[in-house]
Amino acid sequence: MPKPHTFPLIFDQIKNIDISLLRKWSYLNHCYFKSGTITWSTNGIETSNISIATKMNTIKKVLILSYNCNGKSYKYEVPLVSLPSNLGNGIVWYFKCPFTNKRCRKLHFIDQRFMHRSALPSGLYEKQIHSKKWRQMEKIYGCYFDLDRNYQKLYKKHLKKHYKGKPTKKYLKLIEKINRGERFSVDEIERLFMA
Repeated sequence: MPKPHTFPLIFDQIKNIDISLLRKWSYLNHCYFKSGTITWSTNGIETSNISIATKMNTIKKVLILSYNCNGKSYKYEVPLVSLPSNLGNGIVWYFKCPFTNKRCRKLHFIDQRFMHRSALPSGLYEKQIHSKKWRQMEKIYGCYFDLDRNYQKLYKKHLKKHYKGKPTKKYLKLIEKINRGERFSVDEIERLFMA
């Protein structure tokens, strides 16, 4: 009898809540209560949403998650923890997973709850499931596949291209990646996939 397939959960493909986005949306201001909705969509079509609220006072700092999944209603609190930055200025915010008790900056949707990725030891990231042949192709032709992403980074609104009249290292790296990607012809890429 053949071995049953074990298809791992891919962390890059599941819903998640990132603390940096909450900070960007001003949910982490002190002495503050704010509520809203996070919506996930695929190809412009809304697939799911979740109601969130943050309660930030001197006693308790929590994120309140409220959503329905498979006909069941969920509502629970995720504690928020702040630590001083290693740079010496400001603080860094973390979730404290209520299920694993671990600090994290991203909560993943596992078993109908948002939790730390260690709750699912068999979970993998996209890069971990690529075959050996794909990894070899990525090493050689990866800069071609990343051309669009690199152009987006290059024309990003606040990219600092020059400092004191000299090009920045980040800008030079992007230009180098774009040049490496453009040296491949379309025929060469077609032959790669035909082989």
